[in-house]
Amino acid sequence: MTKPVDRIPLGVAFMVGFCALAPLIDVFSKLASQSVSVGQVTLARFVVQGALMAPMVVGAGQSFRMSPRALWLTTVRAVVSILSTYCFVAAVQVMPIADALAIAFVEPFIILLLGWLVYKEHVGPRRLGAAAVGFLGALLVIQPSFAHFGAVALFPLGTALFFALYILVTRQLAPLMHPIAMQSHTAILATVIWLPVMLLATGAGIPSLAFDWPQGWVWVFLFGVGFAATVSHMSMSFGLRLAPASTLAPLHYLEMVSAATFGYLVFGNFPDLLTWIGIGIICASGLYIIHRERQMARRPAASPAPAPQAPA
Repeated sequence: MTKPVDRIPLGVAFMVGFCALAPLIDVFSKLASQSVSVGQVTLARFVVQGALMAPMVVGAGQSFRMSPRALWLTTVRAVVSILSTYCFVAAVQVMPIADALAIAFVEPFIILLLGWLVYKEHVGPRRLGAAAVGFLGALLVIQPSFAHFGAVALFPLGTALFFALYILVTRQLAPLMHPIAMQSHTAILATVIWLPVMLLATGAGIPSLAFDWPQGWVWVFLFGVGFAATVSHMSMSFGLRLAPASTLAPLHYLEMVSAATFGYLVFGNFPDLLTWIGIGIICASGLYIIHRERQMARRPAASPAPAPQAPA
């Protein structure tokens, strides 16, 4: 169904709102992870998000019941969301937010490659070349980060991989469930899955997954992780309902600007020249892929390659 043209500016506004708010998830995660475990920050995101979203499900007249296929896909979506979140929190615990986000921005290239290798989607040499260039840009960011922080600099690549799987699962789940219910049910299932893992890890003495009783402002930071995740991702969801994904996708790179701004204002971190060069290459490669997807979308319907959704 074609979206009305006069709603596109509102959709753009929601997407810009997402780009402005999403790095707050990382800011609160970095603040909280200085006092509690990475696993606990990950759990807080889903507990708070589930608690905030559940009343919205009721208010929107949606159901908590799911078909077997929807339940299976939502469970997979919850698992890859947990892994994506954990990897990124582990990264920003020690790395500057903008550096970690720049590496994670190879996610659109991973989606492109997975679509080509797994789903046999047609991907031409230009888009494959752009993906390769984007990975080279990521290496410019990873190399100095690896020298400073060690193997933790590879965690954002885990985020990119798991979030790419998250997007692919979301594509299959979207026709089966309203976005509000999808966000709520994913958060609730993630909590149900991750809480026993935390309990077992605490008993086994695994520090990165152990429960630590929060003190003072840490409660606020943990709530902020879930609140920022809920508001920003709902903003993106509404944006995608009001405007085409192909229109909104380029705007996602604005998140790098807000991430660098928050990183500087809160933590005094600012990317160096080599990192900015890598960021520029990643963004340029991603924008070129989006441009090529638009060109493919304008071709006759016989073309087998659908345009990808904007990354969240």
